[in-house]
Amino acid sequence: MSKMTKAQMVASLAETAGMSKKDVAAFIEAMSDMVYKEVKKNGECLVPGFGKLVKAKRKAREGRNPATGETIKIPAKTVVKFRLAKAVKDAVL
Repeated sequence: MSKMTKAQMVASLAETAGMSKKDVAAFIEAMSDMVYKEVKKNGECLVPGFGKLVKAKRKAREGRNPATGETIKIPAKTVVKFRLAKAVKDAVL
């Protein structure tokens, strides 16, 4: 079983929605840009039916270099996490 590519997703959505592939691709790009800007600006963005992207701060911590086993310091940083909507969990699991 192979994963769906972006081109396959665009084609499937275009057929289902009765839209052109070009319009669907433009919509996906616009939605992605909007979500990224919203997370950067407000720290989170709800994507209805899928879940929520949340900006979180990760504390500094100690880790290990897997090649040498040496303890190293990993600096604090900001990451983006995705929290699945309950509807997705129920539908998939």
